[in-house]
Amino acid sequence: MDRNQVIGFALLALLLIGYLTYNQHEQKVYLEQKKADSIAFVRAHLRPIVDSSKASPASQAVGVDSLTLQRRKSQPSSYYGEAQTITLANKKLSVQFSSKGAFPVAANLLEYKTSRMTPLYLFNGKGNQFTTVLPFDNGKSTGDLFFTPVTTNEPNGDKTVDFAADLGDGKKVDMIYTLPADDYMMRCSIVLTGITATSLPITWQTQGLRTEKDITNERMAAQVYFRNKAGDADYFTIREDKTVTNNATQWVGFRKQYFSTALIAADEQFTKMDLNFVSKAEDTLIVAQTRAIVNLPLKPGSNTQTGSMRMYIGPNDYHTLQSYKMDMDDMVPLGFGVMAFVKYVNKFALVPIFYFLAGTVKNYALVIVLMTLFIRLILSFFTYKSYLSSAKMRVMKPELDALREKIGDDQQKFSMEQMKLYRSAGVNPLGGCLPMLFQLPILLSMYYMFPNFIEFRQQSFLWCHDLSTYDSIFNFGFSIPAYGDHISLFTLMMTGSSLFLAVYNRNMTPQDPNNPMMKYMPYIFPVILMGVFNKMAAALTFYYTFSNLLSIAQQFIIQKYFINEAAIHAQLQENKTKPVTQNKWAAKFEEMQKQQTDKNKTTPRINKKN
Repeated sequence: MDRNQVIGFALLALLLIGYLTYNQHEQKVYLEQKKADSIAFVRAHLRPIVDSSKASPASQAVGVDSLTLQRRKSQPSSYYGEAQTITLANKKLSVQFSSKGAFPVAANLLEYKTSRMTPLYLFNGKGNQFTTVLPFDNGKSTGDLFFTPVTTNEPNGDKTVDFAADLGDGKKVDMIYTLPADDYMMRCSIVLTGITATSLPITWQTQGLRTEKDITNERMAAQVYFRNKAGDADYFTIREDKTVTNNATQWVGFRKQYFSTALIAADEQFTKMDLNFVSKAEDTLIVAQTRAIVNLPLKPGSNTQTGSMRMYIGPNDYHTLQSYKMDMDDMVPLGFGVMAFVKYVNKFALVPIFYFLAGTVKNYALVIVLMTLFIRLILSFFTYKSYLSSAKMRVMKPELDALREKIGDDQQKFSMEQMKLYRSAGVNPLGGCLPMLFQLPILLSMYYMFPNFIEFRQQSFLWCHDLSTYDSIFNFGFSIPAYGDHISLFTLMMTGSSLFLAVYNRNMTPQDPNNPMMKYMPYIFPVILMGVFNKMAAALTFYYTFSNLLSIAQQFIIQKYFINEAAIHAQLQENKTKPVTQNKWAAKFEEMQKQQTDKNKTTPRINKKN
């Protein structure tokens, strides 16, 4: 390339750079001018609407047209205006209201954060509504009215805002909200003046925002509860569009995983409730949406009609909900469906133990450890009886093997002779099942309690940052069927300890050669459950892990220091010399086996004749 070509390419490059710079400058000037023109247009044509009675001639000329002003002169002032935001806040809760409609549009729980450590809003935005239709002007919705707010601070620390809307001709509606100084339960009253009505239809719509790490679990936990004044209650899990109708409702609540909103009839129950709820699977920021329409009875006065309600906006804290004495603590699910019986194990046993320990120990992982130790201590007598029964079965194994060799393949006859041998030696083959019958309800109770107790939320332990959700130590970036997209270390430890315990128990417990499936089931079951518990709360998988380790240690200690198989064998041989006392259940069982044996003997003869 010669000198002239180099100069030519350099000049072309300079021209290109100059053109791009000039074009960028002109584009910036154009956008700024367009923005200025837009602002000028808004100021000229979309000025805030003001009260025509107070507007100056200049403002009337620049603002709305004279026809609109003339029409507004004949309308009540609450029919037009500009929406304002009013906030009531205490130590726990901050609620924002809009003066258009006079209802809460946002609620921030001040003592909690989302999983991303941002301010926790239960609801926020236009998808929320709390309105009624007034028997006035062919059915006027309060959502279309502009209210005038007056805020009052009470001497006891309560804060009240009175939204008033003058409807003209002596008619008026007030929506009054009072937020206590230190509570999540807000009071609400609707006062009609100069308007006659016996009840009002209240429309309450809430969009629950995402607050937790796993929105899939949060949506699975989303439920709607309602309770009648008589005490009957029901709940529905939000999965798809569903409509429910109920009469005589005392309260209705929308429950997310750890937080709830509820509408409560303060004086008289809602005479009717139509409830619709829908999952918002397409929106990753919204868990679900509920819409309830309830009829609120009104109390008549001299010239007023008043309806009272309460609105709970707060955490699913068991003690807090229980303190209201309206069975709102049912929104902390401690057992339902076919496992409803464990609810009472939780309420009357495990929950009191938990709160007693949590009142003295601030580390919730240590609370789990202490609860497990305490429960095992209570069940230690039954655990010892179980291991003693297993030891008796072990020392009887040589005699059972000899009996099987003598009888051969006749399983029915072997079972009868086995029962006779056990009865003569004083061995109860079901003795090892008793501790499991006591431990199983506790294991199931923990399955409901730990994932639903808000106390574990955002509590860290070792590598786990939040005991209320899974402890992921590695994310795959893709999902494995029946397992998930991550590895939970506590779940791996739970599975490993369960397998080790199964191996240990197999060596300590005689195996039935006629039931090979039972030989492999203790190893298959923990592996199957690994995928289920991989998404469960770390508090639960840590409890199961520690419980397994404690079982291994407990079994080792009992076998080594409390079980003497030689002495047990001698005692069983001595029992054979004593008269056998047969209880009615054993006699009935033996009679059934005998009948089955006789039936099997007669069947071949019938076939032979045929």
